[in-house]
Amino acid sequence: MSYKRILLKLSGEALMGERQYGIDPKTLAEYASEIKQIHDQGVEIAIVIGGGNIFRGVAGASNGMDRVQGDYMGMLATVINGMALQGALEDAGMPTRLQTALKIEAIAEPYIKRRATRHLEKGRIVIFGAGTGNPYFTTDTAAVLRGIEVGCDVILKGTRVDGVYTADPEKDANATKYDTITFDDVLAKGLNVMDTTAFTLSQENKLPIIVFDMNKKGNLLKICKGETVGTTVTI
Repeated sequence: MSYKRILLKLSGEALMGERQYGIDPKTLAEYASEIKQIHDQGVEIAIVIGGGNIFRGVAGASNGMDRVQGDYMGMLATVINGMALQGALEDAGMPTRLQTALKIEAIAEPYIKRRATRHLEKGRIVIFGAGTGNPYFTTDTAAVLRGIEVGCDVILKGTRVDGVYTADPEKDANATKYDTITFDDVLAKGLNVMDTTAFTLSQENKLPIIVFDMNKKGNLLKICKGETVGTTVTI
């Protein structure tokens, strides 16, 4: 395997499947199956998942809600998704731990870096919920932060598209995909990979990002084997 320890970032919207909102059990089971393939190969896996399928703090703020209150609601949405993913992974036979940046001790461990690292060393999949625990920070930022803290080799951002393009491929038929691109080029070209805080944090800590289509079966395993899938952002 090319990567020993990875941080998988999933969007909350991905869990909707074909639905308009909420969680699709079929999609959860499919993701669990993909994750099991790399777990069985000995890859150590940390996961951060968004909450957009349930609630987005930014969207709430745009409708007049207090931004801080909305962001905390969004953090709780990520915990719900984390619990759902935890259940699906355990149904597929994988040991897991859910750690949260906000203390919710009845359902999850509080985030402790050393404990998270030990879980990974023991082959447990660690799901990080509640973002960074602070308003105004996205789950992209939480993913990069946790990835750096627990010593991941790479951030794998699973999305609906199969990489980073010269333009939005859903709007521009002439858009072409990059196999690799540097952090500097992403910034210079104004491409959208992650929010600026997350992207800068990853760049400063020399942590590569791979953007790929999580819905295409086998992609996750191919990446961990070192095959070229999606777009790799490097220094």
